[in-house]
Amino acid sequence: MSALAAPNEVVTRALLRQVTVPGLDRPAALITLDNGLDHTKPNTFGPAGLTSLDEAITAALAANPAFVAVTGKPYIFSVGADITGLPLLADREQALEIGRLGHRVFARLRRSSVPTFAFINGAAMGGGLELALHCHYRTLSGGAAALALPEVSLGLVPGWGGTQLLPNLIGIPAATQVIVQNPLMQNRMLKPKQAAEMGIADVLLEPADFLERSLEWAAAVVRGEVTVTRPEVDRAMWAGVLYFARQTLDQRLHGAVPAAYQALDLLDTAKDADFTAGTAAEDEALADLIFSEELRSGLYAFDLVQRRAKRPAGAPDKSLARPVTKVGIVGAGLMASQLALLFARRLQVPVVMTDLDQARVDKGVGYVHTQIEKAVTKGRMDKRTAAKLYGLVSGAPKAEAFAAATPGQRTSFADCDFVIEAVFEDLAVKKQVWAELEKVVAPEAVLATNTSSLSVTAMAEELEHPERVVGFHFFNPVAVLPLLEIVRGERTDDATLATAFAVGKQLKKSSVLVKDAPAFVVNRLLTRFLGAVFAAVDAGTPLDVANSALDSLGLPMGPLALLQLVGPAVAYHVGGTLHAAFPDRFGVSENLKRIADSGQPIIVDDEVNPEVAKLLVVGDAPLDAEQVRQNALDALAQEIRLMLDEGVVAEAQDLDLCLILGAGWPFHLGGITPYLDRTGTSERVTGRRFLPRGAASLPA
Repeated sequence: MSALAAPNEVVTRALLRQVTVPGLDRPAALITLDNGLDHTKPNTFGPAGLTSLDEAITAALAANPAFVAVTGKPYIFSVGADITGLPLLADREQALEIGRLGHRVFARLRRSSVPTFAFINGAAMGGGLELALHCHYRTLSGGAAALALPEVSLGLVPGWGGTQLLPNLIGIPAATQVIVQNPLMQNRMLKPKQAAEMGIADVLLEPADFLERSLEWAAAVVRGEVTVTRPEVDRAMWAGVLYFARQTLDQRLHGAVPAAYQALDLLDTAKDADFTAGTAAEDEALADLIFSEELRSGLYAFDLVQRRAKRPAGAPDKSLARPVTKVGIVGAGLMASQLALLFARRLQVPVVMTDLDQARVDKGVGYVHTQIEKAVTKGRMDKRTAAKLYGLVSGAPKAEAFAAATPGQRTSFADCDFVIEAVFEDLAVKKQVWAELEKVVAPEAVLATNTSSLSVTAMAEELEHPERVVGFHFFNPVAVLPLLEIVRGERTDDATLATAFAVGKQLKKSSVLVKDAPAFVVNRLLTRFLGAVFAAVDAGTPLDVANSALDSLGLPMGPLALLQLVGPAVAYHVGGTLHAAFPDRFGVSENLKRIADSGQPIIVDDEVNPEVAKLLVVGDAPLDAEQVRQNALDALAQEIRLMLDEGVVAEAQDLDLCLILGAGWPFHLGGITPYLDRTGTSERVTGRRFLPRGAASLPA
């Protein structure tokens, strides 16, 4: 045990108390997991935490209780292993031991002759959910924030029994979804109702009196008044489900995430192997993965998302932020309508939309209302909240909304504290909007632009108060992608910037401070990346070869699918902006313009559209897939080094965070700089690594 001591472990104590439950002739033993901190610092298991649980189980069983139950502190059951200790493990034997320790402690609940219960009162992830699976019975609070086995997203596998217990509880299709598919879908979580319907929990209870009802239900089980029946697991389909899952992984990841394949192997083992053999296989897989480059990149990415994203580098003191009591949105197209819904839901303040005419305004407000109705129909929003949101969102044509002398009027912009524009991506158009609006709003009102590539400084240069203009760049779809690029123009003041960060936080977005440089971060990197791929197409490389060249990275989609998602016309426009700024690195592809002008889809049924190939005028110097891949990676490495030298962001970590949150780039790449480092691309192209050795990779 001493060899496993984790010096930085925040120890989750297992606190035991005896509870008298009506109808039972002796007390029950209730073990509460609690690290002594509030719900923002969840319970985790390191070596000391596992030891505490072990001791609590020993004491609980020694008291001859009616039953033993494990629950968590308010809002949190447990989120699993303390992953901060993983990089401190010195060798494979220590990695094996941490797996074996968890198995040994948790198995005591599974093997107990006294009935054991998990009262899942809050978030239960990873080893926390595995602990619950070892118990004989499980109650679940309807207020639990999330349930998941997210290990594969980090580059691990569930290592404390999850791969063996879950498929034998809920069946192989659902277990494969929870263990493999969900972690690779931007780490999708289960809601309590879903988990209960799957059979992960035996009963779903209301959160208000969850502990009392759980104790009553457990007592009824012990007395024999409640009999828990679970459907028999279908073993005939086991091999077929895993074969299909492996095919899907091959098509999507091309071997890029070893943990996903290891998880499938372990699920395969769970069909016939006895539990001891299955958990021994988990130990071996865990030990292999702990000393993999993919895990180190995954831990680095997890730290970026969990810590750095919540403390944006360079953000001003939050005390400088001004209150926002009303929001104006210039534009009523799809992006503007998504923004209106987001601001209304998160800020709970009046939101007024405007556009050139009433028809456009009605369409935008109508979109918001339709989305609210869908949320109610799907049970994601109650009718009272929906009614409130209906009342918050309004709109008027520009002539009415920009009327200067009507503060207090519902559709007036005159009393808006925060205005964001989402109009056509043209500098002259945006400058005209701000010039007109500046005559209407108060001098302190923040003017935010959702531009994806234009200069915030240039947009504000002719205004009387350029200091209150800030870039506020969202990513599409707005409700899904969490990144917000906050762009400081040359004259943006601290109060405006602080307000922008405060609003970003209220919107539940992860904000990154970005210098006012062409196309900012994500669009600049993706345009350079796609530019290298499309340059190969222009040279004569077949579209299918170019599209599959990056498969080995395991990106969420191929370059041509990404181009289709962005839109060829948008990509061509952004490319033109960057070509004007950096003509030596960003070319202009006439083939891309031909595709944009044609309106043809590039990808049809996951295949390159042959009609698009006919549009191209290409050279006679095709590249092979390896050359395309290396050119694209070299271009990224060069652009990242230049962006860091320019001070576009504070550090390489911010570029990685932007690609993870704004483009869905996977944890196993660590964004991108850890991958460029470990493949030697960084040093070959730029002369040095982006990150110190060991920061997102195995130590030297």
